[in-house]
Amino acid sequence: MGAPAPHSGRTGHTGDTGHARPRARRTAHPVEEEGARDLRGAAHAAQVRELTAAGVLDDPAWRAAFAAVPRHVFVPWFFTVRGAGHERLWGEDPDPARRARWLRGVYQDAPLATRLRDGELVSSSSQPSLMAKMLAALDVRDGDRVLEIGTGSGYNAALLCHRLGDHLVTTVDLDEEITESARAHLAALGYRPAVVTGDGARGCPARAPYDRILVTCTLPRIPHAWLGQCRPGARILAPLSTGLIALRVRDADFAEGRFLHTPAYFVPLRGAVARAPGETPGQGIPYELVENERFQFMLGLTGGALHPREALDLWRAEGRPARERFGVTVAAGGQWAWLDDPQGPYVWPLGEDEDAGR
Repeated sequence: MGAPAPHSGRTGHTGDTGHARPRARRTAHPVEEEGARDLRGAAHAAQVRELTAAGVLDDPAWRAAFAAVPRHVFVPWFFTVRGAGHERLWGEDPDPARRARWLRGVYQDAPLATRLRDGELVSSSSQPSLMAKMLAALDVRDGDRVLEIGTGSGYNAALLCHRLGDHLVTTVDLDEEITESARAHLAALGYRPAVVTGDGARGCPARAPYDRILVTCTLPRIPHAWLGQCRPGARILAPLSTGLIALRVRDADFAEGRFLHTPAYFVPLRGAVARAPGETPGQGIPYELVENERFQFMLGLTGGALHPREALDLWRAEGRPARERFGVTVAAGGQWAWLDDPQGPYVWPLGEDEDAGR
């Protein structure tokens, strides 16, 4: 776990127990239940067709995974903005019109807010097309061991299980309520990966080594602990600023890579490295550039190292560079972002790595 905060989901909501196992409406007539199953099946099939037509399911293995794993099982409810508050749409709502709205929402290509805490989003179900792009970019091979940081609803873990097998998938989330709920969703479809409650910034050393690490929450920097849990040549794909960094791990002390062209907006990581550097744009930044998503990406990446005005001058001087021209290096002595060349002249520290040395 692009679009407003998809991504890795979490939360708790007043009056919401967080128990996410879908519940059957025991009073419903069997014909009505069969009709509901047919509607859900048709909506699921339509989504797979749409993602295929959009070109994000070119890999037959991932297309088969999306066809086999229905999203609605992992999103029994979600929240939409309603006035100054939120409305919960639920798959078992007694109102047929509201159930229909829930089903349409579940199978839209959009992120869904699945958990709120004190009105703030803490967990979501990521946008399916972004999930498909990230899974393709992860470049898994048969037999790869994958660590997912940010379990959310469990939907992404189910796709990984279908592609690789349960025993090769580990997924971690900080919130026990989230992991319990995801475990129930996964079990409902027969998937049993290792679902771990813990700080994702520390990885899961008990299940290492990993060939791939997939992150579905925005980071301020790459936790150094992950490198030591990877095999040489492993790939880490993680949201950073508003982009996706693809790192190749050399060893426990070094990883490096470039950003993909894909924009990505996720719920922030909670835990040991949850503090993100950065400033808000200051005076003197033209409004149209404050709203420019490419410039916002650079501003987020260089926040704390460059004044927003300096970032704007450099961005203009370098021809308004796209995400692919930026990269990140993680080394024993720290980590830094760079433009075009990791050796400079344009490099920016990503902040102190609190996990280095742990």
